[in-house]
Amino acid sequence: MALAYDGAIQRLIDDFAQLPGIGPKGAQRIAFYILSADQEETRDLAEAIVEVKDKVRFCEICGNVCEISPCPICSDPRRDQSMICVVEEPKDVMSIERTREYRGLYHVLGGAINPMANVAPRDLNIEKLLERLKDDQVKEIILALDPNIEGEATTSYLSRLLSPLGITISRLASGLPVGSDLEYADEITLGRALSGRLTV
Repeated sequence: MALAYDGAIQRLIDDFAQLPGIGPKGAQRIAFYILSADQEETRDLAEAIVEVKDKVRFCEICGNVCEISPCPICSDPRRDQSMICVVEEPKDVMSIERTREYRGLYHVLGGAINPMANVAPRDLNIEKLLERLKDDQVKEIILALDPNIEGEATTSYLSRLLSPLGITISRLASGLPVGSDLEYADEITLGRALSGRLTV
């Protein structure tokens, strides 16, 4: 039988181990770091977690994270209202914003089609995207999804769904390695992919 620590420390390790990208050893390292940190540092961390859960929400228009909805991007009149860049997750918005190549709006799907994980099109934020397209202002949709199997399946689904609407549909150009995430792409590669996007 595997040995475990007593009480609170084991609970903390177990809770950290449930977070994405953190295994049992990483969870143990973080738990012991917190145990050795001073009281003020751990209190600040706990308050930051509570604050993010209390204050952060999803934008009612695009689905990005924000404290006040609509988000700063949707409410910025200087943004190009004729373009919507569709991404999987809020973190992808920041990846594209760092390139300083794109000045349009965004739409966050909240994931990608993945039959293995029981994620179907109805589970994504697609209905709100269709509602936004009823406004004749939008002239182009950029599909900026991760270049992996799920991202390609979602891109294919959306391009079939949106093509009858008469809106230009484009996708990021080459330069992003297949199987990677937008979150880890450097600004130059992502910027080139945006400026050289292809019509679907």
